Amino acid sequence: MVRLQPDPFLNELTNMFERTTEKGSVWVTLKHSSDKSKVRRNKMKAAGEKIEFRCLIRATDGKKTISTMVGPKDHQRFQSSYATILKARMTALKKRERKDRRKAADSDKKQDSKKQSSVSRTS
Repeated sequence: MVRLQPDPFLNELTNMFERTTEKGSVWVTLKHSSDKSKVRRNKMKAAGEKIEFRCLIRATDGKKTISTMVGPKDHQRFQSSYATILKARMTALKKRERKDRRKAADSDKKQDSKKQSSVSRTS
C-alpha cells in the first residue's frame, strides 16, 4: 500500500476512476485513526497530552491500493475536492425506478384483500 499526500492521492484516485470506467470498481474506505499504537496513545493520555486524530482514507481497484492521512486542518479542503471527483465520476450509476407511493400503497391493499378473500373461500 502506498501512502500519498492528499493532493497526489486525489490525482491517483481520479486515474483509478478513469481506468475502471468501462469495467471494474473502485472501493474507498475512510477510518478514524490517530496513526499511533494503542500503547503510545495510552501513555499520551496518562501524561495529559492531546491526541490528534486523523482520517485514514484508502482506495483500491483490486490491483493497486493507495492511502492518505488527512488532519483536521485539511479536512474541509480535501472533502470538497473528494466530493467533486465523486460527482464527476459516478456517471455509470443507474437511476432507481421508484413507484409512486400512493399507487404502491393502493396495490398493496388490493393484494392483501385478494389474499384474504381467497383464504376465506377455501375455509
